[in-house]
Amino acid sequence: MTASWTARDLPSQHGRTVVITGANSGLGFVTAKRFATAGAHVVLAVRDPERGAKAAATLDGSSEVRPLDLADLASVRAFAESWDRPIDILVNNAGVMAVPHGRTADGFEMQIGTNHLGHFALTNLLLPQIGDRVVTISSFAHRMGRINAADLNWERRRYRRWLAYGQSKLANLLFTLELQHRLDAVDAQVRSMAAHPGYASTNLQSHTGSALQNGLMVFGNKFFAQSDEMGALPGLYAATSNLPGGSFVGPDGARENRGNPTLVGRSRRASDPELARRLWVLSEEMTGVTFEPAPASSE
Repeated sequence: MTASWTARDLPSQHGRTVVITGANSGLGFVTAKRFATAGAHVVLAVRDPERGAKAAATLDGSSEVRPLDLADLASVRAFAESWDRPIDILVNNAGVMAVPHGRTADGFEMQIGTNHLGHFALTNLLLPQIGDRVVTISSFAHRMGRINAADLNWERRRYRRWLAYGQSKLANLLFTLELQHRLDAVDAQVRSMAAHPGYASTNLQSHTGSALQNGLMVFGNKFFAQSDEMGALPGLYAATSNLPGGSFVGPDGARENRGNPTLVGRSRRASDPELARRLWVLSEEMTGVTFEPAPASSE
């Protein structure tokens, strides 16, 4: 692996189908743009189809827009039930960050519900049709995360938006860990990968509900963050490079804030197989969705 890998190194994606959640803006849109330019058929899975259509109209290449609200399991199921063809790559990109306390349509705390449980359900429902890999976008904020299995939804403790975000990003990494474990157990060819963008300037940081925090984010985006183009590189690298299942890709700069993609480490909690297994079981109970991969190839 070279430390100078850029979007110019993205291999041809002709004949491949890539589904990207939250692809109408930010890192998801950059990812969609790069895949489309490389020849893939890109599916923009978005909460607002009108905004998705406007984004798709600017892409070079083949694309389509499908509605998907990760904060509503009925929408997740509808998306999966309407899908009728193979997928090469699923990029679990959409998410919310440090938002005010809120609930999904199913009563989950908004950040764990959107960032983890929605993608958990979507991935497992689509898994029989995925042929290559699942890439889940996490964050270096996973290091401040703690999984409170007794109160995943922040119903018994005072809500703290940043800790809730950290929990959801830790859950993303534990999900990739256990998904790879289960794929290996059935000799599946699909790989479960994770990536994080470092500190990238996107519109994700403008929804905290606090004018002060939003202002600090604007300042940070202007003077310290790397571009969304650079922030999308780890996800693109994880999606297309020959890496072992379970790999975690992030920027190669100091403290992983910025730079070109490279393999990075997980926190101790994010590497705990028993914690990953327990979160998986809890996620199955909460979503009603279980692991059902495609049968292993006999070739």
